[in-house]
Amino acid sequence: MKVYTQSVNFNADKELISFIDDKVGSLIKFHDKIVDSEVFLKVQHTSDKENKITEIKINIPGSELIVKKLTKSFEEGVSLGVESLKRQLKKSKQKQRETLVL
Repeated sequence: MKVYTQSVNFNADKELISFIDDKVGSLIKFHDKIVDSEVFLKVQHTSDKENKITEIKINIPGSELIVKKLTKSFEEGVSLGVESLKRQLKKSKQKQRETLVL
């Protein structure tokens, strides 16, 4: 699965990109028909400590799954987003199985 990462208004370092590729790439275990994924990293200029926006979009045949997280670090946002997407992918796969059985 191809993971496209875009950082808005800053340059993400190689370690962060590698971390994102590993975490998002692990979602292939939960749904075998993932086409690709896009990760958007944005920094919100506010006085809050939680000013990092991580948005992950997974494309599967017939739909898109999108998760948006506001956290203190991008690593935390990616981890929380991937956990949320795991649940969504499991639900999607279950629905797919149910429609095949009918």
